Amino acid sequence: MHGSGLHLGQAAVAGTIIVAEGFLNRDTRDSLTPAEQSYLHDSFKYTGGGLALTALAARGLFRSGAAFRIMSANPWLVLGVSLVGSIGSMMGVYYTPPEKTVQKHLCWLAFNACQAATLSPLFFFSPAILSRAALYTCGVVGSLSYVGATATNDKYLYMGGPLLAGVTVVALSALAPMALPMGMRGLAIAESISLYGGLAVFGGFVLYDTQKILQHARMAEMGVVPRDPMKEAIALELDMINIFIRLVQILAMRSNNRK
Repeated sequence: MHGSGLHLGQAAVAGTIIVAEGFLNRDTRDSLTPAEQSYLHDSFKYTGGGLALTALAARGLFRSGAAFRIMSANPWLVLGVSLVGSIGSMMGVYYTPPEKTVQKHLCWLAFNACQAATLSPLFFFSPAILSRAALYTCGVVGSLSYVGATATNDKYLYMGGPLLAGVTVVALSALAPMALPMGMRGLAIAESISLYGGLAVFGGFVLYDTQKILQHARMAEMGVVPRDPMKEAIALELDMINIFIRLVQILAMRSNNRK
């Protein structure tokens, strides 16, 4: 036990040195323009508001017993309804013009309601695990957003294709145990890809989406695209939710191993 703790500490120190070295010596822009600052700020306001609504609604569904009924239902039916509702409401946010304020906000509320229904069973986990996962998620996303916002223009936009490929691999690794006969070692490998690979992929998406917001801010300032921070917030919200879910699973798994 002492040896594993020592190795973990050494790994943490080495990782911190590497990250700090790369962070301090990376290329950065001088500053954000007022238009970029305003667009990024508004996008994060909708992200934070959406996550707060999702958390409150998920808590309410859990306390009402709806979360138990969701877990007791057919998992494929729940997955199908959740996907249809989430994708449909997300498309509503994406394709409703910003001028149609009421309709766009209704789609945004429906999207967050779908996320709340999907996430409500997470409240069966210990509150300590959920609070730690939320704290870690805020730290990870806040740090990566800062890196993305201060990096030189479009530095991380090339990552779109590789990240989509990474999401495909992560999704297939999560679904593989349900469709294929796998031994214990195969299950462990698939779980590791889904959890730790998912953390890496969605961390990369935070960088990508932050720089995409800044790119769209410049385009909106030139009148090329409409200004739509609510649309931008959906991507960041999904990034944070996926990171949070994986951190909850990792923390719960480690808690069970200690027992």
